[in-house]
Amino acid sequence: MKQFYKSKSLLRLSFLFAVLFSVLSVFNSCKDDDDEDEFTDHIVKLEARIITNGPQSPPTGSPTGNFKTVVTQIGTSPSTTFNPTGITWSTGDIFVNSSQSQLNLAANAVLPYSDSELIVNIWVDGEIVKTKKAVGVGEKNVSTFYSFLEL
Repeated sequence: MKQFYKSKSLLRLSFLFAVLFSVLSVFNSCKDDDDEDEFTDHIVKLEARIITNGPQSPPTGSPTGNFKTVVTQIGTSPSTTFNPTGITWSTGDIFVNSSQSQLNLAANAVLPYSDSELIVNIWVDGEIVKTKKAVGVGEKNVSTFYSFLEL
């Protein structure tokens, strides 16, 4: 009977140590988790501008140039704006989490002079991180992208 009591006690003690070891390993593995710091929020602004260099009256059309389309994509959400007015187009400041991974911006415009420019800029946290430019007269296209992923 004494031997049965000792083996039963030893079994309980072994079970207690196994449970204690499991709980300690779970807490220890979660202690080093940095998932919260993996992605951060950024203030992003997408911008397209037309700069008309040249004489006051163009050979044909508008002296200021005009946008035909502006296409944006943040992560997997595309958006198209047709015929925006003015010579500057912007999304304004928007909060974007770096988990969205990529920003895309494309613009299409009709420029009046041979030295007119269509410029697209991607701003992240108040700094221009990507810019592209097309120069010339007539219909011009320009696009750029920025990725939050570190290669």
